[in-house]
Amino acid sequence: MSRAEAEAVRVQDTAVGKPNPLWTFGLFRSELLTTFRRWRTIALLAVLAAVPILIGIAIKIETRDGSTAGGGGGEGPAFISQITNNGLFLVFTALAATLPFFLPMAIGVIAGDAIAGEANAGTLRYLLVAPAGRTRLLLTKYATTMTFCLVATLVVALSALTVGALLFPLGELTTISGTRISFTEGLGRAFLIALVVAASLIGVAALGLFVSTLTNSGIAAMATTVGLLITIQILDQIPQLHALQPYFFSHYWLSFADLMRDPVYWDDLVRNLGLQGLYAAVFGSAAWARFAAKDITA
Repeated sequence: MSRAEAEAVRVQDTAVGKPNPLWTFGLFRSELLTTFRRWRTIALLAVLAAVPILIGIAIKIETRDGSTAGGGGGEGPAFISQITNNGLFLVFTALAATLPFFLPMAIGVIAGDAIAGEANAGTLRYLLVAPAGRTRLLLTKYATTMTFCLVATLVVALSALTVGALLFPLGELTTISGTRISFTEGLGRAFLIALVVAASLIGVAALGLFVSTLTNSGIAAMATTVGLLITIQILDQIPQLHALQPYFFSHYWLSFADLMRDPVYWDDLVRNLGLQGLYAAVFGSAAWARFAAKDITA
């Protein structure tokens, strides 16, 4: 359903005096199509897909003489020294490399433009005509952003899996705990890790959506969101702020590595997901309060 078709459904619903239950799905579908058809979105996904390719090629070149990836000293993203033994480790390495910056930056761009972009384009007023409503529109925008989180994470994982299979051997995996698991189980853990990484971005999505309600400039909202992401990550590296760092949304991002332990170490994973839920609740509520009271002029 195009945006124009969704508008037609909404107008028809208004005429009969009650919302059509299909309107929410139609609006969500329209938002998904609009978001994923934009060249900006396609470019972001292309950059994310390119990261595992570059990592895989770089490791292949570095280890062609039999040397160890990362120099054998633990440099680089997690799991990088294991890639030459099993290409599936490229999935874990690529997610570890993209999670601190590339993935949240992409989410920040999409979330920051969600409301402010509509206001800047002059289409926000039309989307708010009953029965859509502000709450339903805001939830649809957030659901669209979260869908992009999942798609972006899976793009990284699938690109890494493809490159890893082409450049390196596949087989049984050695976990962080030193135990051996089958390739099938390792593939299942890789998929679970991708889901955890996507869930780790729900706080960023809520933050970006809140910022998007504060301005009518999509560029300003995107720049502010990305700027906040960079600032938080810098603060998370300052030793003097160790008492505050467990409350930063990025602090437990790399806890997904605990899924490669046997047995799985759940403590930091639960802390991460709980913290993301807290950020989503706080900034989601702030976005709703701001958007509900916002004077829409565009």
